[in-house]
Formats: sequence, C-alpha cells, structure tokens
Amino acid sequence: MSKLILITNPGSASRKYALYNGEELMAQFHFEYEGKKVVCTINDVDDGKKKIKPEITDLNDAITILPKILNDEQYVTGQHKLAAVVVRIVAPGDYFTEDHVVDAEYMTQLKEAEKRNPVHVPTTANEIRGIRKCFKDVKIISVSDSAFHWEKPDTYKYYSFDPTLADEYEIKRYGYHGLSYAFISRYMKEQGILPEKLVAMHLGSGSSVSAILNGHAMDNSMGYTPLEGLAMSTRVGTIDAAAALNLKKALKMTSDEEFLLYLNKKCGLLGLSGISDDMRDVIKARDEGDLRASTAHSIFIYRIQSYVGQMAATLGGADALVFAGTIGERSEEIRRLVTQKMEYLGFKLDEEKNMNPEFTDRYAIISTPDSKPIYIVFTDETSQMIYRAQKFLED
Repeated sequence: MSKLILITNPGSASRKYALYNGEELMAQFHFEYEGKKVVCTINDVDDGKKKIKPEITDLNDAITILPKILNDEQYVTGQHKLAAVVVRIVAPGDYFTEDHVVDAEYMTQLKEAEKRNPVHVPTTANEIRGIRKCFKDVKIISVSDSAFHWEKPDTYKYYSFDPTLADEYEIKRYGYHGLSYAFISRYMKEQGILPEKLVAMHLGSGSSVSAILNGHAMDNSMGYTPLEGLAMSTRVGTIDAAAALNLKKALKMTSDEEFLLYLNKKCGLLGLSGISDDMRDVIKARDEGDLRASTAHSIFIYRIQSYVGQMAATLGGADALVFAGTIGERSEEIRRLVTQKMEYLGFKLDEEKNMNPEFTDRYAIISTPDSKPIYIVFTDETSQMIYRAQKFLED
C-alpha cells in the first residue's frame, strides 16, 4: 500500500514542500513573500498551478499553516493520512552522517550542531521543531546530505592536524551534496552507464565536485561545512585560514557568527562581481565589459577545472564527466568553458550536442565520438530522499 510522504526543503528566501504517494509526486507547495505577505503556489501534478494566500505574514510560519492547506485541498483526508515527513539535514558531526528518525536524542544532537554551524543548521532545526509541533503523530525522518560521502577512506576525511582532536571535536571533511551524487550514481547504474571512475559536478548556487569509484564516494570538494571548495554564488570557497582571519579584522567584525555569515552570503560570484550572485547576470555584465564580472566568471571556471583535476588524480584517472545542478544542467557556456582544458584527461566536447542536448530519460551525452563520455544528468535529490526514507517506513 502506498503511503503519503511530505518532503520539506527550507531555504532562506522560501519554503518548499512536496507531497508524494509512495514514490509518485502528487503536488508541490512553494511559500514565498509577495510584498509584505506570504503566498503559497500549489503545483498539482494533475490539476496544475494555483496560488493561495494563507493567513500568515512570516515565512517561518509556513509550516504552521501547511496541515490546514493539506486538509482544505483534500490531499490528507479520511483514510489518506500522512505517514512521514522527510527533511534533508546539512550539518557537521559524525551523528549526522547517518539517517535518523527524529526523537529526543536527535533534537539534542541538532542543538549541538547549531553551535557548530550557525549558518546552515538553524533554519532546518527551526523547521523540524515546527514539524514536530504541527504534525504531532507523524514520523519525521532526517536524511543526511553527508551519508554518501562518509564511506570514503580516512585519507579524504581528515584535515592535516592531530586526528585525535578531529575525532574528539568532530572536525572533519564531511562533504555535502551527497543526496545529489547518490542519485546520480544510482541512476547511472540503473541506466547501465555508470563507469568505474566518475568525476561529477553539482553546479548551482552551492557547487561541488566529487570523485566516485564504482558508484562509491572517494572525495568531495566540500569539507566541514558546505563553505569549502569551489567559488559559489555567495560562498567564498576554499580560503587560507590566515587570510580569513585578516579579512575578519579588515571588516572590523568581532562576532564569529557574523563573519561566517559574510563568508557564506557575501562572497563568491556576488562578492567578486559586486553585481549579482546569479551566473546569468554575471555573464551579461562580463559581455558588457565589466572587469569584475569577468574576473568572477573566470575564477568560477578555474576553481571547477582545478577540482576536476584533483578528483581525477584521486581516482587515478577519469572515465566520464557529469554535469548536474541548475548551472550544470542549463548553461551550455559553463559546460563548454569547463571542458576546454579537459583533453588531457581524454574529454572532448561536441559543440552541437552541448548547445542542443538530446536526452534519453534524464541524461544526455555531449561529447564527441572519439572522447570519453561527458554527460548532463538531471539530478533529483527529492527522489533520493524518498528512496532513503523507505527503510524507515516498512511495516
């Protein structure tokens, strides 16, 4: 018998929910501000979109009104009860490298995680608290965004300081975007196209590169938090610790939390260009002759190429490349520029296929016939969350 499952994906500027019947999507609910009021757009698989105006003015209250919306719209009525709410957790700490049913122990661990990462964790933590209050009898399943990476060898887990300290204080390279990479690996295996040595890129507002060996994680460019690695939309990426400390002094910031917020929200494409965190805006400004936008764009490409090389070295070569994420899936220019320097690894881009990719289900091949394969894969983190949650829903 299929079960109703609600997926929650809280963001800083919106709240997104998706309702599934088993593994089949029924509807999506997108809460956002419209002026000073909150509106909810419902996208029903069968009936299309409609917009409603719930009686709330604070986006944080979206979860409080959602049970009423589910009932009023007759998604959850009578015998059609909600079986579980599934939430993605992005948090440092060994505990959060596994999936959990949310209980008292989980909430204690989550409170500690908020101290370790005051930028990413609090929004999710507040959402979980709201879910517990509004869906009192419903099982809440927390799916780890690090679990896929945690099977990697210790060589790629530790920073180069005393490992006993790393273990005691749980300061390790946990890696993120694990749900995306797990989906890509599972999907490519199902399609019969999973190579032995895969370098995959999830490029979006948050971006990372992963080394995957026979479908299993070897390394990921992100580390203790999602801040490490590539230059991203608003995240600084890898930075020398001494440079970071001096930047904090230059900004005259005394609060660690304020500085972390700066590194996460005011850097990357936004900080470099001074214009926008959206790659489309950066490219437009570059084409109009803006030098800062041009530099931002170049750094974004350089960092990706650098980490692709690092991941290929980790694997001892690369049999295939994958582009995923919003930018990776949509931007023919970014794919073209990233792969320009990849012939040393045996990869050649087909310009026509890159401009007009022909998809088989969720993937397209955009390489030349004499090249190792280069793929676009439309990743699906929500599908992976549903897949992972099933073990907690068995009768």
